[in-house]
Amino acid sequence: MKQLTVVVADKVGVLAELSYLLGKARVNIEAISAEVQGGKSVISLVVSDEKKAEMILKSNGYHVLAGEILVVKVKDAPGALSEISKKLQRAKINIESIYLLTRGEGYSLDALMVDKPKKAKKVLAGYLVAAQ
Repeated sequence: MKQLTVVVADKVGVLAELSYLLGKARVNIEAISAEVQGGKSVISLVVSDEKKAEMILKSNGYHVLAGEILVVKVKDAPGALSEISKKLQRAKINIESIYLLTRGEGYSLDALMVDKPKKAKKVLAGYLVAAQ
C-alpha cells in the first residue's frame, strides 16, 4: 500500500481542488492527513487507486511523493503504540509518518511510513494487516 504526499504552497482551496480532481476521476480517498508547516501544506493520502491518483495529480501540476505504508493492528489501550515504536527503535528503523486509519472492537489500525519498510515488515510481522 502506498501513501501519496503532496507538498504545495499554503493557500485557500488546495484541499478542495485535490479532492475534486480525485473525485472526478473516481479515485476514493481512504485516509488523509493535512497540516501546514513553514508556509507549505503537506497533504498525505491513501487512495483506492494509487497510480491513477498520482498521474492525475502530477498532470495537474502537483509535486507528488509516493512511499510505502504499513498498516498495523494495535490494541486500543494506553502504551500499545509504545510496544511497536520500541520494536522499531531497537531495530534502528525510523518512523517517518504515522496516523490512525480506524478504530473499533478494542483495536486500532494505524498507517506507518518508515525508512526501512522491508526490515520493518519482519520486525512487525505479528502486527501487520492487509497484503503488504
